[in-house]
Amino acid sequence: MSLLVPLYVHPAEDPGAWHRLIAAADRTYAVVLNPASGPGTAPDPAFTAAARALRTAGARLLGYVDTDYGVRDRDRVAEDMRRHRDWYAADGCFLDRVTAGPEGLPACRRLVRDLRRSGAGTVVVNPGVHPAPGYVRLADLTVTFEGHWSTYVSSFARPAWTARHLPDRFCHLVYGVPEALVPLAVRTAQERGAAVSGPVTGEPPNPWAGLTPALTRGNAVEG
Repeated sequence: MSLLVPLYVHPAEDPGAWHRLIAAADRTYAVVLNPASGPGTAPDPAFTAAARALRTAGARLLGYVDTDYGVRDRDRVAEDMRRHRDWYAADGCFLDRVTAGPEGLPACRRLVRDLRRSGAGTVVVNPGVHPAPGYVRLADLTVTFEGHWSTYVSSFARPAWTARHLPDRFCHLVYGVPEALVPLAVRTAQERGAAVSGPVTGEPPNPWAGLTPALTRGNAVEG
C-alpha cells in the first residue's frame, strides 16, 4: 500500500495521531508537513521533533507550499521550500492549488525546474483534478482527484491519456470516506489507475486534521 499522508494538525494537539503515523511510516509514500499553511515564519519545535522521528522511521517528507493557482510569486514559493528544507529537512515539496489548464503549464514547468535546482528531490503537484497531460511529466506524482467520497463514487471520470502513464504517477485524495469503506477507497484508487491514495474520514473545513484509518491494522490493505 502506498499512502500520501497530509496530516494538518499540530503535533501538540493530537500527539497520538503523529505517534501512529511514525509507527507506520514505512507504509507511506510521503508525509506532507504543514505547520502554518506552509513552513511558517520560524521553526516550530514540535514539527521539528516530529519530522526528525519520521525521517528516522524512514518516511519521505514533503513541505506544503501553496501556489494559489499560479498567482503567488515564484520567489515566495521557493522561499517556502527553502524553509521546509532548512528547518524540517524536507525531501521535497507538495505544491497545492496548482493550475490545471494548458495556459498555466509553462509557468508551472519553470517553477518545478527552479525547485528541483534548489534541492527538491520529490515534487508532488496537486491540481485536484485531471490537468492537461503535460503536468504529469513535470512531477513525480500528480494528484488528479481531491474531493468528497460521494463525488468520487458518483462522478469520477478518468481521461484516456492517463493510461499512457504508470499508476505510480497518480494520486487520489478522498475525504469524507466512511471508516468501514476506507479499504475500498484504497482499492478503488488502484482500480482507477492511481497507485497512491490518501483516504480520510474527515469533512471540511479541514478534512486532513485526522490520520487516515488506512494506516491502522484494522483497515490494512495490501497493494
